[in-house]
Amino acid sequence: MNPLAAVQNMIPKNLSLDGPRNLVRELWDKLAVVPGGKRAFSAVVGRMAPYTGSIGASVVELSPGWAKVVLRDRRAVRNHLQCVHAIALANLAELCGNVAMAYTLPDDARFIVAGLSIEYVKKARGLITATSECPIVDSSAREEFEVPVTMKDAAGEVVATATLRTLVGPKRAKR
Repeated sequence: MNPLAAVQNMIPKNLSLDGPRNLVRELWDKLAVVPGGKRAFSAVVGRMAPYTGSIGASVVELSPGWAKVVLRDRRAVRNHLQCVHAIALANLAELCGNVAMAYTLPDDARFIVAGLSIEYVKKARGLITATSECPIVDSSAREEFEVPVTMKDAAGEVVATATLRTLVGPKRAKR
């Protein structure tokens, strides 16, 4: 069975993201330990957020307050200068910061990115690795957090840095 099909079998048909659960944490904890699970997790995230999935990045590490995501350099994410497009890097930064934040949230919390700033340091070529060390959120009380993301090339040189301004709050009560 392919990894994505296995994941789809694990997700209930009547899944609600508004319930008192942290789906990102649940799926990562179940999938990261099985062969192909990280790739399957990344595919699920890409299906939940299709625009994010359009860059084809892979989540390789995820723990409370930490994420590491990689992006392969390929034609689909390049610009006319033969380097990774600026918006693909912004998308990578948002993905990395969001999964770090999502994993760390309490079950009754949700978030939205309220702003994003990015600084492009040099042309991004080759495998790009994004890392984020975000605040540990222990409450669903409405609060804004800064989530930093650093993106490096295969040589370990910083190609871009970003900061997500993320608003956390309680999940909406079911109607």
